[in-house]
Amino acid sequence: MTRIDLAPADPQYRIVEIFESLQGEGWNTGMPAIFVRLGKCNLACSWCDTDYLKFSMMPLSEILGRLKNYTARNIIITGGEPTIQPHLNTLLDALKNAGYRLCIETNGLNPAPPQIDYVAASPKACYAAKYEKSCIAAADEVRIVADGDVISFCEALEQKIRARRYYLSPCEQNGAMNIYDTIRQIGILNSRPDAPVHWQLSVQTHKWAGIE
Repeated sequence: MTRIDLAPADPQYRIVEIFESLQGEGWNTGMPAIFVRLGKCNLACSWCDTDYLKFSMMPLSEILGRLKNYTARNIIITGGEPTIQPHLNTLLDALKNAGYRLCIETNGLNPAPPQIDYVAASPKACYAAKYEKSCIAAADEVRIVADGDVISFCEALEQKIRARRYYLSPCEQNGAMNIYDTIRQIGILNSRPDAPVHWQLSVQTHKWAGIE
């Protein structure tokens, strides 16, 4: 017998934070948005800048009430890793019914929910073996953090994920970003005679601007 996971009337979600700001990276840089950051992740990158284990349980009704305090009509579902959140479809359905445009930031191990309007997948090279077994098939953009020599990983992901745009992002550790090495690797990727895609630089401009 197939088990159906029914959501309660007012399901609760692991909320790290909800805030309004500007998208700081990728194709939508500068876009006004409400960020809904969900707790927990199925990876544990050493350089992650989000404390996704510090969250509070918040019912859907309270989430929808908080969103009314903001003016942006774009919502970015981020984490942690949003796709592992219980009853995620119920949350997304409620947001769509409220008229929001939905974007998701995901590590790309799991498929994006169908309610999502824009998918930003950020596969992690330090977990390359996982992506050989499971990987999202399509996204609007791919953003890979250059946490080392990631050229072969980028080449593999070009074949695995069909996307409109591909970005390489510097890795920040101990307050320093490896900008030079990141653009060096972008140059190598784009100088291939048979390069199937064009890689661009994406940086966390919100940190330069001093906003969340």
